[in-house]
Amino acid sequence: MAYSIDEMRDRLQKLYETIEYHATKVGRRAEEIKLVAVSKTHSIDAIQIAYELGLRYFGENYAQELREKASLAAQLRLNVEWHFIGRIQTNKVKYIVPVCEYIHSVWRVEELEEIDRIAAKYGKVQKVLIEVHTSPEESKAGVAPQELEELLEQAQRFPNVKVVGLMTMAPFVAPEETRPYFRKLFELRERLRVKYPDLVELSMGMTNDYTVAIEEGSTMLRIGTAIFGERHVEK
Repeated sequence: MAYSIDEMRDRLQKLYETIEYHATKVGRRAEEIKLVAVSKTHSIDAIQIAYELGLRYFGENYAQELREKASLAAQLRLNVEWHFIGRIQTNKVKYIVPVCEYIHSVWRVEELEEIDRIAAKYGKVQKVLIEVHTSPEESKAGVAPQELEELLEQAQRFPNVKVVGLMTMAPFVAPEETRPYFRKLFELRERLRVKYPDLVELSMGMTNDYTVAIEEGSTMLRIGTAIFGERHVEK
């Protein structure tokens, strides 16, 4: 699949303008929102074009795909900050920790334990976000809101893990209908950060609903299609 730098530049310009508009609307600054380009299924060529256009934060859903792209990006001397945003398989954590600045999708103690074990090997403190299940969709991953504080307490046992925020996925509905799920995450963070002051980040908002997520306090947007166009899967 060929990627056009002009088309991507146009998409990015529209995206930046929209982020600016919705941030300003609620008295926020666009600069306080991190744009994570979700590059899953897109090639290293697409990442290189996005990098040339100024993007530095990239998110991947699959551990082995992340590993391969991180290696290629390093060969190209792209100074990328990698984010892992997919479901975690504990046997694949060994591929994620060495390259990722943030892991967004942690929600089980065994994941924290394995991340801590691998991070210790690399002499790093891994930044993670806890995924919270704020929607009624049973298929969504994440810890239940009422169990979040217990998980945060357990996370304190792992010296090579630092919980820096919360993450959620809203159901795929009309953008305005996602507002209660984002607001719930914001309210959870505000209540808990009194006890856990490192709980700063809110990873919420994708191409379908990022405008509402911005208005509800998102600090990290996970955007794929609005940057790269439709996903491309090799046949």
